[in-house]
Amino acid sequence: MALNSFSPLSVNSLHVSSISSSKISRSLSKSFPVVCQTNSNRDHRQGNVVSATLAAAIIAFSSDMSALADLNKFEAEMRGEFGIGSAAQFGSADLRKAVHVNENFRANFTAADMRESDFSGSTFNGAYLEKAVAYKANFPGVDLSDTLTDRMVLNEANLSNAILLRTVLTRSDLGGAIIEGADFSDAVLDLPQKHALCKYVTRVSTRVSLGCGNKRRNAYG
Repeated sequence: MALNSFSPLSVNSLHVSSISSSKISRSLSKSFPVVCQTNSNRDHRQGNVVSATLAAAIIAFSSDMSALADLNKFEAEMRGEFGIGSAAQFGSADLRKAVHVNENFRANFTAADMRESDFSGSTFNGAYLEKAVAYKANFPGVDLSDTLTDRMVLNEANLSNAILLRTVLTRSDLGGAIIEGADFSDAVLDLPQKHALCKYVTRVSTRVSLGCGNKRRNAYG
């Protein structure tokens, strides 16, 4: 009795389930390519968007670099921003025996070769001269105030009547330099270098500015 009542129901259920499964299977098999196509289209659109974005970025970067190059060229021609020479670049430049008299150089001379050059009466206020080589260079009457001249070579350079207020001369070599009349007020020198200069400088004003004979010692003399 239980078997007769159960059998028709199970057959019908199986039949319906079989039909439903086959329909679902056919439905899925038909819709799957559409899904793939949609994903493919989406990836293609995303690729186009990324390409367009990259192209726009490259164009913008190129424009910015071009504008910056034009600005640097203009500032160099005008002797820097506001016409005070701050943009001029002479880093590692070959300036041997160059002549630049009474000029304004708030510039970068890092590691420049300035041997036997003539910068008489020029202004270097605030310039960078680290590691520059100025052997036998002429700097009479120059303004080197507030310059960074760390490790600069000034052997036998002519610094007569030069202004070196607050100049940083750490590890620089001034052996044999002419410093008569030079003002070293508040300049930063290594103590051995200061003592070496004090041995032969004679003008009182220069000796006072160097602190020659001053027994007080600070970190740099």
